Amino acid sequence: MAGYHNNLTYEAEEHDSASQDSKNRKQTQSTCIPKWQQVTLSWHNITVTTSKSTICRTRKVACSKTILKNVSGNVRPGRLVAIMGASGAGKTSLINVLTFRNIRSLAVSGDIKINDKVVNRDQMNDVSAYLQQEDLFLGTMTVREHLLFKASLQMNMDSRTRERKVDQVMMELGLSKCADSVIDRPYSNQRISGGERKRLSFASELLMNPPLMFCDEPTSGLDSFMASSVIQCLKMLVHKGHTVLCTIHQPSSEVFALFDEIYLLAEGNCVFTGYTMYALDFFKSQGYPCPINYNPADHFILTLAMIPGQEQACRKKIKRLCWEFENKQMKEKYENGSYTSSSPLNQQELLPRYQAPCLKQFRYLLWRSWITNLRNPNLFIIKLIQAVLFAVILGLFYLKTDNHYTQDDVMNLNGCIFFAIVSLSLDSIFPILNVFPSEVPIFVREYGSKLYRVDIYYLSKIIVEIPIHVINPAIFMTILYWMSGLVYDNVEFWTAIGIAVLVANAAAGFGYVISAGAPSITAALALAPLLLMPLMMNGGFFLNNRTVPVYFLWLKYSSWFMYSNELMIHNQWANVNQIGLLLVI
Repeated sequence: MAGYHNNLTYEAEEHDSASQDSKNRKQTQSTCIPKWQQVTLSWHNITVTTSKSTICRTRKVACSKTILKNVSGNVRPGRLVAIMGASGAGKTSLINVLTFRNIRSLAVSGDIKINDKVVNRDQMNDVSAYLQQEDLFLGTMTVREHLLFKASLQMNMDSRTRERKVDQVMMELGLSKCADSVIDRPYSNQRISGGERKRLSFASELLMNPPLMFCDEPTSGLDSFMASSVIQCLKMLVHKGHTVLCTIHQPSSEVFALFDEIYLLAEGNCVFTGYTMYALDFFKSQGYPCPINYNPADHFILTLAMIPGQEQACRKKIKRLCWEFENKQMKEKYENGSYTSSSPLNQQELLPRYQAPCLKQFRYLLWRSWITNLRNPNLFIIKLIQAVLFAVILGLFYLKTDNHYTQDDVMNLNGCIFFAIVSLSLDSIFPILNVFPSEVPIFVREYGSKLYRVDIYYLSKIIVEIPIHVINPAIFMTILYWMSGLVYDNVEFWTAIGIAVLVANAAAGFGYVISAGAPSITAALALAPLLLMPLMMNGGFFLNNRTVPVYFLWLKYSSWFMYSNELMIHNQWANVNQIGLLLVI
């Protein structure tokens, strides 16, 4: 597609493009959040504990660890709020609790409210977007195609309106220049920069114009300029009525100045929450003034950090700061306490987000999978060459020019048939094990946001792969069939082709099962031989079907090796009446 960039990254042009796009941003009018749709997020008395087992002498003892201790806070529209603290303070745990994510192994108590109304996970997902720290995209898509895919499944409008919305969001976030660039093209140096990836994450969520946004470490891995550019994007959203809460780790002084309020955590306790300037005054009043020309964010984190060897003194200091801040809150509870929105969130706003119909989901998933395959042709070429080479090598071992079979020929051709089935199976399974696990994290994130259904995603992947799982087995079996001296007959030949295609697709389905269940590519490659060997043993070649132990009968009938081997053997020998001097009965 035109517009692809050939350089490794776009870092050299990033500063100029961001400056130009900032001018365009001022000229572009985005869809603001109406006042009646603005939300105030608040949380009250949140306590999070986890249980783990420790070995004490010769037995395991269960012990619990408190991650967050009775913390409360709020985020209002028009305020950019940052959760800050040293490592292990509980920043990520708090944002996970507020978004109802990754908390299955935790014990959580307390209330989470939107406009003073307690909400559950589904209601939170309907009015919020969560930008996670890791940016996950299908690298074969362009920036525009990725946003159009998200918009097509999340927005109930005509295609022209969706395209205008995508163009508008790209211009606001400075993505117009790389709109037709591949995100991360396989086996090449064509990819967008880290800053553009981060802004693409924002664009993906801004399409739905959510009133509430959570951001986990939005500046992670970015230089100071790009970090400032990303936070300025958040500041722009806040001015348009969005409610934004993010975690941040050691921001620069320029980035810190962009935040309106901060929420300081230390050892799971809330040490301070409020305006950034008030935080400086509070720490100064407690005997910890920020030095002149010193980054306030670094000062807060160093003051609240746990110093090795001085843990007891640090905990005592944190406890005193928390106590002093609580006393301060008691005196000014209406100023810095819980806020209630002027307009309550009505029932219409709590309705579920738009979910595309099944046919629409299938259409766009099929389109994305097809593009992924088209832009990764090396995989198909390698598999094609592999099929041809294996067929030629196997055909040379079993080379025969006539069909006057002897007992030795029967043994050889039976071995050739089973080895062909094994080769077709492995050729279908292992490419999937090496490719599909990389898409699993993307699927988990998109499915978690209710973008599409599991069965539709699976069907789209299988259908797109059908041409590969038809062409490769057909070429393999065509070469092997006429080289190995199998029955020279058109009916038997086309039957063998059909069986080979079925074997390849059955093996591919088994590969998807392993890939979906394995946590990584390494684990999938280790599990595949372990699970394949019992199925191969029950294929009817290494072990007689009549002697399979009763407790392994379920393996026998679940093995596609057995069914395909019986079909191929029957196809080969059913019409052969004479083998040497012996009649086949």
